[in-house]
Amino acid sequence: MKSRYNILMLVLLLAFGSCSFTAKVDNDPDKDKLLIQIVTLALEQLHFQPKELNDEFSKDVYKTYLKRIDPLKRFFLKSDIDEFSKFENQIDDQLKNHDIAFFNLTNERLMQRMEETKDIYKAVLSKPFDYNAKEVFNTDYENHEYVRNNKELTERWRQILKFSTISSYDDLVTAQKNDTIVSDEAEKKVVKSLKELEAEARQETLKSLDAYYTDFIDDMQRKDWFSMYINTIVEEFDPHTTYFAPQDKDRFDQQMSGKLEGIGARLQKKMDYIKVVELISGGPAWRGQEIEVGDLIVKVRQKGEKESVSIVGMRIDDAIKLIKGPKGSKVILTMKKVDGTFKEVELTRDLIELEETYAKSSTVIKEGKKFGIINLPKFYIDFEDYNERNAASDVRQEIERLKNENIEGLVLDLRNNGGGSLKTVVDIAGLFIKDGPIVQIKSTNAPKEVLEDTDKSIVWDGPLVIMVNELSASASEILAAAMQDYKRAIIIGSKQTYGKGTVQNILDLNRMVRQNTHGDLGAIKITRQKFYRVNGGSTQLEGVRSDIIIPDRYSFVDIGERDHDHPLPWDKISPVYYEKWNSYFDYDGTISSSNARMAKNKQLKLIEQNAKWIKKQMDNNDFSLNYKDYKKELERKEKVVKEFEAISKYKTDLTFESLPYERELFEKDTILKEKRERWHTNLSKDVYVEEALNVLNDLKMSYEINKVANIKE
Repeated sequence: MKSRYNILMLVLLLAFGSCSFTAKVDNDPDKDKLLIQIVTLALEQLHFQPKELNDEFSKDVYKTYLKRIDPLKRFFLKSDIDEFSKFENQIDDQLKNHDIAFFNLTNERLMQRMEETKDIYKAVLSKPFDYNAKEVFNTDYENHEYVRNNKELTERWRQILKFSTISSYDDLVTAQKNDTIVSDEAEKKVVKSLKELEAEARQETLKSLDAYYTDFIDDMQRKDWFSMYINTIVEEFDPHTTYFAPQDKDRFDQQMSGKLEGIGARLQKKMDYIKVVELISGGPAWRGQEIEVGDLIVKVRQKGEKESVSIVGMRIDDAIKLIKGPKGSKVILTMKKVDGTFKEVELTRDLIELEETYAKSSTVIKEGKKFGIINLPKFYIDFEDYNERNAASDVRQEIERLKNENIEGLVLDLRNNGGGSLKTVVDIAGLFIKDGPIVQIKSTNAPKEVLEDTDKSIVWDGPLVIMVNELSASASEILAAAMQDYKRAIIIGSKQTYGKGTVQNILDLNRMVRQNTHGDLGAIKITRQKFYRVNGGSTQLEGVRSDIIIPDRYSFVDIGERDHDHPLPWDKISPVYYEKWNSYFDYDGTISSSNARMAKNKQLKLIEQNAKWIKKQMDNNDFSLNYKDYKKELERKEKVVKEFEAISKYKTDLTFESLPYERELFEKDTILKEKRERWHTNLSKDVYVEEALNVLNDLKMSYEINKVANIKE
């Protein structure tokens, strides 16, 4: 067993980050069994916290896989589930014996039921929906019972399809009220009856479902479903452990290189929906400012097409094919916003601008003092040549430039920074302290490793504020945690950061098999280590808790690591010795002043009210299928949304300015000038930046007062 472990250790390839893949494998039963064998071996031997393959594990895989392949419970009958249930406690034994009987049975039955439902949905959509009937549909599918027969299955489809169609019906009714529809023949306004509009809405749903079945369901092969089964098994260990096939590995490498094309958003399958989980800095979605993390994409339409295609229930790979496209082409997305409203967003596809992922800085005047702000979207690095360009050297350079402008305080903005290179974190932390440990790393059955800053020079010793939010993850959390533990900076932002305190490696499965005759086996991204603060606490789940908590629209919504299934737990190890920052800054007084100031801030109160309302909307699973009630609720939501429009209209009296070197570049690079002007405009409307500068100003004042008092003594 020890030799196997050593062999596996030799084939690890370094990688980082978090991705979601729908992997594909060949339709080869022997290859399927081989994959099961090597994947389970890798998990048992290499995972940071391997799980025992027992009945409890089996039950979880059983439940999760059925939910994954039939999340709306619109395919399987109760009799199918009764037949499957004999495997509920046997999957662990099957994995040990490289048996795939459970997968084979469920896959064959799923193919059968999917084929049967083609007639069901066509029959349902051939008849008008009665939008005058008082009817409520509950979207909490997990608590729905499996239906017992085809009659009940037809009724379930009727409710699902009526729910899916009512929004299209409302679009048509509203459009007719607001628009002038001109006939090519009569050249006059044509008013359609509600009956005609209802039929048109059903026809639109029918076309979307026909396309879904023809282009996607029928195109799904056994290998696609088997990949889903493998990922159900590996994700049982933790949400960042994933299997992916050769073509998906190529896509991963492309994402890591920064050569991305499309709308600039990372998407994830959430039940039957495609969810936006990250906006890539510089991308079309980021520039457009109409899409935000947490939004759902429900329909896609290419520019020039009349009808949108519903992607609800679609494979994520197939949905992405519709969303992506060549640079310069346009796509119209129907978004279900985090507040429950629907909105069409038009985007022009583009190559993602790598330059916008680099550190950038600006100066700002606050009460006669000049401060600096550095925005760092990623902890980037050139793996082939660290000295070529990396986040640490860029941040150092920006600090030096800001010092030349005589700034009196610095804000480091790590909001929405999902992480990156660990080495750059240590080097950036070293810019603010003399020397010392920055982070501890623990691997299974291995002594902990302490990464330290050994450079005694300090690039910036003045007041420092670090901004974070719920989407600040991994490397961002390490830097914020270290600066908090050293009492070097005040952390301001959300209640806590994302909470990803784990490290993943990429394992090439082909290197585990000698004389492989089954072709490329793909790879597995596997959690190997955990991060720990210098005080011994993990950043896993808990993240970093801000010293100053500012309410935002995600305050009451779980969007962090804790929102995933099977996250690794929080724990702690022994602390390491470190010397806290010795300065004249009054951190406690500054925090107290900020809290008192925010309690009177109307903008922040409005944001908190909005956050509570969003949480309430997300928790509501009951939707009326009576059109009058549906419309009334829609209008109520739109009215509430308008009440919160003041949030986006907020403006401070702060003016931000680019540094001299950038102003020189503007003369030749008008695009860069436009980007910076837009960034500065956004900063001037940002209540969080405003409060961060207030905190920075208080720190500066306390430093001056305490230093004078100390000199007099």
